[in-house]
Amino acid sequence: MDRRRFLIDTLHSCGDTTVTESGFYKVGRQAGVKYRQAKWIWESVAGDEDKAIRTEYGVGQNMAAAVLEQTPGDPDPELRTFLDDIQRRLADRLSNRLHRFEVTPTQDPQPAAFALPGGFLFVAKSLVELCDHDQDELGFVVAHEMAHVVRRHAISRLLGQTALSAAALASPARGAVAPWVRKVGVQFLERAYSRDQEFDADELGGMLMRAADFDPSGSVRALQRFERLDRAADGVGLGAYLSTHPPVADRVARLRERLEL
Repeated sequence: MDRRRFLIDTLHSCGDTTVTESGFYKVGRQAGVKYRQAKWIWESVAGDEDKAIRTEYGVGQNMAAAVLEQTPGDPDPELRTFLDDIQRRLADRLSNRLHRFEVTPTQDPQPAAFALPGGFLFVAKSLVELCDHDQDELGFVVAHEMAHVVRRHAISRLLGQTALSAAALASPARGAVAPWVRKVGVQFLERAYSRDQEFDADELGGMLMRAADFDPSGSVRALQRFERLDRAADGVGLGAYLSTHPPVADRVARLRERLEL
């Protein structure tokens, strides 16, 4: 069965994502009422779906500039090319071509990754090294972060901040975004999603990496690697990064079930 015939299709009207291959397989669960409301509020201000995606890109650009003030990017061209190749393979399986993604490696000593609205992804070089440059493990990491963007988790997080209104975010000036990033810090961006959103991103990310012909078992290996490091007495520790994520054992069990591993 040719995995290249897989295609991820985002159906924003019902909050679902499907994978086509002689039929459709539902990925994840429908977004909760809170996130459907956030989507409606955002689109009512930003415009229709296409305009909303473009506006999210502008929001993400402003945020990314503020992030790089706090966490410098890693200049290694080979590392950037390595991550870009992974991102392109995954993005090629998305049917909505309006989504754009850009991966920036950072010098953050803590192994972590996070996504901003509009598809701006950040992956610490220390995380790449932790995964031994394994393409399948890092394919899951990048796919998981892309899923947060596609499922609108990234912009919903901003809409949940009382200091940031949808109108302010949609404004071309977007003057409140960068100061908010500087105030909350990069650490907030690394761990602010709900546990349901993390499960959702795991499931969609796992299906996306399979569609892009990565080995889906890399998702389980990556999660187990994170858990082992966090438990190691002399390890760097991922306590802060994993603090709002569901227990690793639960995430692995769900992925094994969804991906039939």
